[in-house]
Amino acid sequence: MRIFLTGATGFIGSALVPELIQAGHQVVGVTRSEAGAEALAAAGAEVHRGTLEEPEGLRDGAAKADAVIHTAFDHDFSRFVENCEKDSHVIAGLGAALAGSDRPLVITSGVGMGSPGHGQLAVEDVFNASHPNPRIASELAGNALLEAGVNLSVVRLPQVHNPVKQGLISPLIEIARQKGVSAYVGEGRNRYSAGHLLDAARLYRLAVEKRQPGARYHAVGEEGVEVRAIAEALGRGLNLPVVSIPPEKAAEHFGWMAMFAPMDLPASSALTQARLGWHPTGPTLIADLDAMRY
Repeated sequence: MRIFLTGATGFIGSALVPELIQAGHQVVGVTRSEAGAEALAAAGAEVHRGTLEEPEGLRDGAAKADAVIHTAFDHDFSRFVENCEKDSHVIAGLGAALAGSDRPLVITSGVGMGSPGHGQLAVEDVFNASHPNPRIASELAGNALLEAGVNLSVVRLPQVHNPVKQGLISPLIEIARQKGVSAYVGEGRNRYSAGHLLDAARLYRLAVEKRQPGARYHAVGEEGVEVRAIAEALGRGLNLPVVSIPPEKAAEHFGWMAMFAPMDLPASSALTQARLGWHPTGPTLIADLDAMRY
């Protein structure tokens, strides 16, 4: 297939481009920079210049494709709500380009949308429409497209990791450097689900090839890694003491990350594995944290 890929030079996109090409697909990758264009060309992809701020250009690229995978997201968390709304507008535009056809659109969300409530295991067949995470805007936009007949499916991400980046844990590393301690909230028994980067890339490919409208998949290799264990790994890597922060002091210590630091976000991929024959094989989150060069 000729696959239009947003976020093609990002963390996930950079792993997804070779995954798709090796499977025999033609990739049209979106980038805003000359350096990104050079990287995509070197990887064997066609280049499409575009940005999330100009959804019309993305829509034009999607209209010429056999399938679309949307991994791009603005990760400026100081404007998180605004960026989630921006994502919903991009998704609507991509879907409009595919309307009236069976061409698949795979979008990205977070595994938390599959949790019935705080600390409850997130599963693929649950969509919690009242979830407080603003990222829910992405799946709400996807649901509207499904109702309009667009062949849309969702890949939900946990903390996607390799020895270079680890989702929400990467900003925790910077906070630990600034504060001189690696911290967790309370007892640190809350959990983050995790998945290796290469496993996530393979899941996107399988999802777009499956072409199953309404499907939701979880790129989860580990259902729940305790945040205390994560803080301890960061402490080892940074040679910093590991401390507990009382909940009432979390905002002062973590800043914008205070909304995520105490969250309990376990998630399952059992249905994903059964439905796609996808089985995660990458290193664990703690193994990648121990292997990274701080």
